[in-house]
Amino acid sequence: MDLRAFDLPRYLAVLPLFSDLDRPELERLAAGCQLRRLGRGDMVFRVGEPCESFHVTVTGQVKLFAVSPAGQEKVIELIGPGNSFAEALMFMDKPYFINAQALTDSLLLSVGKAAVLKEIEADSRFALRMLAGMSRRLHGLVRDVQAYALDSGVQRIIGYLLRDQDDGDGAPDAPLHVTLPVSKATVASRLSITPEYFSRVLHELEDAGLVAVDKREITILDAARLARYPNG
Repeated sequence: MDLRAFDLPRYLAVLPLFSDLDRPELERLAAGCQLRRLGRGDMVFRVGEPCESFHVTVTGQVKLFAVSPAGQEKVIELIGPGNSFAEALMFMDKPYFINAQALTDSLLLSVGKAAVLKEIEADSRFALRMLAGMSRRLHGLVRDVQAYALDSGVQRIIGYLLRDQDDGDGAPDAPLHVTLPVSKATVASRLSITPEYFSRVLHELEDAGLVAVDKREITILDAARLARYPNG
């Protein structure tokens, strides 16, 4: 992709956060944006660096993570295409307190704080949309904390596998296919379990005839039974 030919205003217009802006507003916002390519393993930002923008993953995958004093990494969130992150941090006037790293070759859009503040001053509806977006992320993180506290490791894994399944538009008995977007170790860290436990549960589900596993490709053979496991 030639970044010089990338239509920033058009891309911004398809993001829920900016979908109500007109073309002049989008062009003003685009002037405060930066596109950059990241290779696998490249850092987006590190703890302690100043936060002067928030970011959108255009293509690829980005992980948000913390590192314990002992050096153990905990994945907090995985950010796929079309999703934004660090909006709340940008408004705190404090340095980043988590790390962000590209898990694959990625294209990242950084939206500058000055451009965002200018649009908020011009239209309060823009601020409301940003608040709605941050509230959705907070709600998701609260659900995660509840799952870590109340759900077993098996339940967390099943919830992850079924997270994107719809409510039945397709054939009810048709197999469902899930592709892990990142390594099993990264998914395990996201779920606060060990990689060994994650693999062991996948084998258990496979032995029960609920899934078929081929590296990162997982076929859910019976979603209804999987959702009830181990009680169904």
